[in-house]
Amino acid sequence: MTTTTATTATTAHTGVGRHALTDSWTMTRRELAHWARQPVQMLVGLVFPVMLLLMFGYLIGGGRGVTGDYLDYLVPGMLALTMAFGLEGTMLAVTQDLNKGVIDRFRSMPMANGAVLVGRSVADMLQSAVGLAVLMAVALALGWRAHGGPAAFLGAVGLLLLFRFAMLWIGIHLAMLAGRPELLTAVQILVWPVGFLSNALATPASMPDWLGTVVDWNPMSHTATAVRHLFGTPGAEAPHLWTAIAWPLALLAVFFPLAVRRFARLSK
Repeated sequence: MTTTTATTATTAHTGVGRHALTDSWTMTRRELAHWARQPVQMLVGLVFPVMLLLMFGYLIGGGRGVTGDYLDYLVPGMLALTMAFGLEGTMLAVTQDLNKGVIDRFRSMPMANGAVLVGRSVADMLQSAVGLAVLMAVALALGWRAHGGPAAFLGAVGLLLLFRFAMLWIGIHLAMLAGRPELLTAVQILVWPVGFLSNALATPASMPDWLGTVVDWNPMSHTATAVRHLFGTPGAEAPHLWTAIAWPLALLAVFFPLAVRRFARLSK
């Protein structure tokens, strides 16, 4: 009797998990369909990091305290910066779904709770991967090269996407707290200090001591430093690979359950 009950519970649990995956993939395809209807928004998201790379690399310049070619130092930093920016598309989609009654319609269907958020996050991660590929292709055309091996290269890409995933769930949670699309501008401003108070564009050694300390504590700085190390960037800061993994995981441990809990409350 006990064995039969355990088997039934296991089967039910497996069915729920498969149902959640199916619903999440359905919501992912919904978000991907938006790309075909709104290609301009996606193109702007891909072009903006390229413009920043060209602007800082050739127009504004920089690289105080950088040893060697500034482009070698700048490209990993720009890749990390790109993972912090561009959250507004996902944040806007979440608030629009909440305000247009889309969530209410999904709620009336036999759909796993949170599948909407998971589908949106998967679509964002796919777009982020495309964005990384485009920016790397432009950087290669400009003369940048990754000096590490294939394993190190894949590790660097993995760290960048992990950081993006953490930033994404912070954005989803803040979007649901904002509640309305018109309030997102104020929330998006919070991303800029995270991006520019980092070592993406210059070394902390070239900054005032107090500012360098702030930059050293920025999670994005840890990602950028680890990525430079994996790419074999000459003259990069000493890496702390474990902190580049620990920071995003810690942020996910906080904001992922907060976002899911907030969504569950809004769905009642």
